[in-house]
Amino acid sequence: MSVLYTAEALSTGAGRNGHVATTSGHVNLDMAIPTEMGGSGNGANPEELFAAGYAACFHSALQSVARNQKVAIADTSVGSRVHIEPNGEGGFVLSVDLEVVIPELEHDAAQALADAAHQICPYSNATRGNIVVNVTVTDD
Repeated sequence: MSVLYTAEALSTGAGRNGHVATTSGHVNLDMAIPTEMGGSGNGANPEELFAAGYAACFHSALQSVARNQKVAIADTSVGSRVHIEPNGEGGFVLSVDLEVVIPELEHDAAQALADAAHQICPYSNATRGNIVVNVTVTDD
């Protein structure tokens, strides 16, 4: 299999309380533990970055599926909530809720597109069987 693209990032400092930057320069952020986890909250955190990436990737997959099925969609959006929680064994696990909005498309047809996008999205394929991912279509 040939690689289509490689993203590269470097974390420096103290991990969740450090700095992260990509070689492209598009991401260059101070990181901070969220206040809910006992940190200052004065910076981005890995879960926010994962949520942003998953939402954008899934949204592209949704649009690709619609194009391939010749279904006209407009003004769509995908929201992502990434949760971190203890796994009961001293570590942590992630879970994701994706909220898909496809205005002016009947709910079952919109859910079918979202389900198809879940099958081709690289983030969905990377997480499948590893973490819980819920895909829900809402009307707004």
